[in-house]
Amino acid sequence: MDLSEAARRLRPAAMDEAEWAVRLELAACYRAFDWLGWTELIYNHITARVPGPERHYLINPYGLWYSEVTASNLVKVNIAGETMDGSSYPVNRAGFVIHSAIHAARDDAHCIIHTHTTAGSAVSSKKDGLRYDNFYSAALHGQVAYHDFEGVTTDTAEQPRLVASLGTKPILILRNHGLLVACPGIAEAFTTYWTLQRACEIQVATDAMAGENLPITPQVLADTPARVQAFRTGPRPGGMAFDALLRRAGIRYEDLT
Repeated sequence: MDLSEAARRLRPAAMDEAEWAVRLELAACYRAFDWLGWTELIYNHITARVPGPERHYLINPYGLWYSEVTASNLVKVNIAGETMDGSSYPVNRAGFVIHSAIHAARDDAHCIIHTHTTAGSAVSSKKDGLRYDNFYSAALHGQVAYHDFEGVTTDTAEQPRLVASLGTKPILILRNHGLLVACPGIAEAFTTYWTLQRACEIQVATDAMAGENLPITPQVLADTPARVQAFRTGPRPGGMAFDALLRRAGIRYEDLT
């Protein structure tokens, strides 16, 4: 993540540099989702853990469109859903129930994305879920878990079951509901989600066409994730693609403060 000097200078005096950097990158991710059309009015969430020993994370203010999210108005909450930065904005309880459970259980889940896109929700509503028969779904082979629908996610009693369903995998398809990605970094979560979204879109498109779908052989499926891993290594996995998207969309960190 390459912050401009202008973005650095706009950091609030009482905030450390590490938290400010996460706030800016998370705000940029919200803007990227808005630009790509992956929004659901004021609903759904992208959360990121605040650096430090406390189990605090950042979530979007409930009531704002993704294009209105900034580094400063992101709400810092603890695992109990309590606001820790004096923000006057409320937090969506459904977002708290899902995200706090995974942040608390997975030390590697620094960024969590949950959406209700048309393609993602459609695939989540199919009995067989995501099929590994296209370029993008093959890249995710062995990385996808499932969680059965229990209604609107506002009951904390569901949290242990959500965590158990996800296990150690980076992707959770919430049946009859939507998609979820949990990764160590914001850029990595974005590119993992992008791959999942593309896989779902292609599956929806092929299912609308006449004729049988062409399967991918088991050996190719088994080999594909390792080949893709080369694109997910380095000091900031997914960073090149994420930064390129920000440039294409005209999203600048200094405009997100």
